[in-house]
Amino acid sequence: MREIKPLGRRFFWVKITGNIVAQRGEMSAGIESTKEEDFAVYQLLQGLDPDAIEMTTFEPGQYADDFAKAKGWCFDPETKQIQFLYPDPDDPDNPVPVPQPPLTEQVKKLQEENTLLKAQNSALSDRADFIEDCMAEMAQKIYQ
Repeated sequence: MREIKPLGRRFFWVKITGNIVAQRGEMSAGIESTKEEDFAVYQLLQGLDPDAIEMTTFEPGQYADDFAKAKGWCFDPETKQIQFLYPDPDDPDNPVPVPQPPLTEQVKKLQEENTLLKAQNSALSDRADFIEDCMAEMAQKIYQ
């Protein structure tokens, strides 16, 4: 027997283009269906080749901020990852935003990179201090 539980967003998208052909929004309670069951129920999927369509299901709440801020979304056919179309803060009227990974993932990656850069900067600073001390010591010996 299948369990009733909260359901996350589900997308059906064309494998070669990444274009979304059907989607299900989040649901507070429901029974998760299979791809075959969805193809039998969703009218937008009728007549499409199930082998040409990829199905991606997210956890409830996953990328909620990204969905709220984005103008649209699609999938990258190569990585099979969702990409969001965010408005450009410098040009909010631009109708063609560039697809990019979720902002939440971009922020996480930047935080990791920032931590690494801080560690590298600290190591370089320590090395510069060491070289400066060596030069000062050499200068003392030369001028004695």
